[in-house]
Amino acid sequence: MKQSKPHRSWLKIGIAVLLLSMIVLTAYNLYPESRLPQNTVVDKLVVYKSKRSLLAYADGRLLKSYRISLGGQPIGAKEIEGDLKTPEGLYVINDKNPHSDYHKNLGVSYPNEKDIAHAKTLGKAAGGDIKIHGLLNGMGFIGKLQRYVDWTLGCMALTDTEIDELYQAVPIGTAIEIHP
Repeated sequence: MKQSKPHRSWLKIGIAVLLLSMIVLTAYNLYPESRLPQNTVVDKLVVYKSKRSLLAYADGRLLKSYRISLGGQPIGAKEIEGDLKTPEGLYVINDKNPHSDYHKNLGVSYPNEKDIAHAKTLGKAAGGDIKIHGLLNGMGFIGKLQRYVDWTLGCMALTDTEIDELYQAVPIGTAIEIHP
């Protein structure tokens, strides 16, 4: 059966749009972003969940803003284990893991005493293991495209390059504020 000319035109346009989209997404993913200066020490992290942003500060000065992905249910504070929410409140970076299943990670001190008490009022466990991490090992090629989906179990996700940078610059004990 012979295709009509209008059908072939739409097919060609569709293929051209698909190819152009792939080129644009690849260029976006590969385009380098600014880096923190060498030997930078970050003394405070601030997260704004609604803006999907993580801000790194030193001596009250903003050094860099990162675009993050959150838990699969990003609205509202984490209440219990398994709710797919990212916590809200004041915490500290309490761990660094260079051998994470998600490239590298910085541990967040969730749950605190208030979080544990709240979860108990609900008859549940508060959960834990909240991290700032990279991509699942072997999936680093996704790069910046991961920013467009909230895919974690309650953590804050960056690209592997970005977590490498923060891993070097953020000491254990650094304050982290997580806002709605």
